[in-house]
Amino acid sequence: MPGIGMIILLVLIVLVLFLSFVTVQQGTVAVITVFGKFSRILRPGLNFKIPFIEVVFKKISIQNRSAELGFQAVTIDQANVNFTAMLLYSVINNEEETIKSVAFKFVDERNFMQALVRSVEGSVRAFVATKKQSEVLILRKEIVEAVKDQLDKTLEEWGYHLIDLQLNDITFDEEVMRSMAKVVASNNLKAAAENEGQALLITKTKAAEAEGNAIKISAQAEKEASQLKGQGIALFREEVAKGMAVAAQQMQTANLDSSLILFSMWTEAVKNFAQEGKGNVIFLDGSIEGMENNMKKLMALERLDKTNP
Repeated sequence: MPGIGMIILLVLIVLVLFLSFVTVQQGTVAVITVFGKFSRILRPGLNFKIPFIEVVFKKISIQNRSAELGFQAVTIDQANVNFTAMLLYSVINNEEETIKSVAFKFVDERNFMQALVRSVEGSVRAFVATKKQSEVLILRKEIVEAVKDQLDKTLEEWGYHLIDLQLNDITFDEEVMRSMAKVVASNNLKAAAENEGQALLITKTKAAEAEGNAIKISAQAEKEASQLKGQGIALFREEVAKGMAVAAQQMQTANLDSSLILFSMWTEAVKNFAQEGKGNVIFLDGSIEGMENNMKKLMALERLDKTNP
């Protein structure tokens, strides 16, 4: 019988040794209790515990964890918004107080996840309820920031923190989506009409400016032409006057009758009318009385020119 007792003793020793060592995986912390009360934590690696007295209550992962969820919110203008989101969270750190909160705040992991998901949903719904449906799609970043601001303190008390909230999909009810599509289409048509109107206005403005510039250029050219024409007429008259003065002086020197040069000027004028008339009809009085009358007028002009040098 001594042999049997020795075997039993050896078995008990091996069992005690086996129960005295605990292996904790990397990224995990083990919580030890003594008679149901928290005692200490075991960190990754091979750890020793008192068998039958110290018990591994729970092993807690301190690695990042994720969860997908889908829920619905209502905007201030009563539009239903469907969210598909991904939560990324983890234990704050592996300090003893943090691990105690994680281990004992909730009955189990399922209850914690339920509280976390409902808290996130509630925060998103509270934010969306203050916004219009047209604003929600462009407020992803603001929604995430609002959720984190509201949940950070609560999650810290639980020993966790929310690393990220990714809103992967934001959709509305089918009827709302159709109405939004119509609004977008009408806005695009309005923008196109405004752009077309502006383009037409610019075209007409440029055309009016071009026409105005053309009129100004034409008027300026006409003004300059008139000035040049007037200067030409003045020069012509000046040269005629000079020629007449020279002719009169020569006649005076030669003691000739002034009526002779006037008759010559008259015949030259008639000749010029015939050569340069270009088909125009000019009526001249060719009678002796008419010629005599024209000679008197020319002589009167000559006398007037002498009295007004």
